[in-house]
Amino acid sequence: QVQLLESGGGLVQAGGSLRLSCAASGRRSSLFAMAWFRQAPGKEREFVARTRWSGTTTPYYADSVKGRFTISRDNANYTVYMQMNSLKAEDTAVYYCAANSSPWAGAAASTSYPYWGQGTQVTVSS
Repeated sequence: QVQLLESGGGLVQAGGSLRLSCAASGRRSSLFAMAWFRQAPGKEREFVARTRWSGTTTPYYADSVKGRFTISRDNANYTVYMQMNSLKAEDTAVYYCAANSSPWAGAAASTSYPYWGQGTQVTVSS
């Protein structure tokens, strides 16, 4: 099994920045891609960003975060990061790290990711 642990969430004012981290453990050799999702109160879980562990594929972002969020990876440590800049109140949510082992899975669908972290709270005050 694969275990994912998110960290880096917190309280920040609008316009500020946070950097989320997600460390993978367990059977990490099975991983193909890592992604970030978020879920705000009263809303469904939504896709935020995805990256592969290797290759030159451009990371895929939700329209709502393009130009503000950047996903990156540290393959040696099996860790994925998400730098979040210019945060807005509407970014407030629990952010979840997700992973899959299939190159065929859709990038933005939560059902494409069998491995999930417990989530880290991001609160942006306005």
